Amino acid sequence: MNVIESKIEKLQDPFGILTGDRYEIFLTLELDEDDELYSEHGVVLKLIYVIDENQTKIVQYDFTEKVTDRYLDFALEEEEETEIKEICQQLVDSN
Repeated sequence: MNVIESKIEKLQDPFGILTGDRYEIFLTLELDEDDELYSEHGVVLKLIYVIDENQTKIVQYDFTEKVTDRYLDFALEEEEETEIKEICQQLVDSN
């Protein structure tokens, strides 16, 4: 799995209810054809990434086809989630 495009936006909490910083991140993924998640239309991982008191976590994510925006019902494996969290932190740091 390679990230070929990314977009990040810091989410605002106008009421001050949520703790920490929240980011909406879109990652366009390049996948091998033999990967069960592969789609000829391309795959995008949309997620909410939270940084709260030196703790980081992915609180929500969805896979969709890039062209059709169709929801793909897949879950990240533990090592994939770790890799994605590292990518998210790099995006936050460079933003």
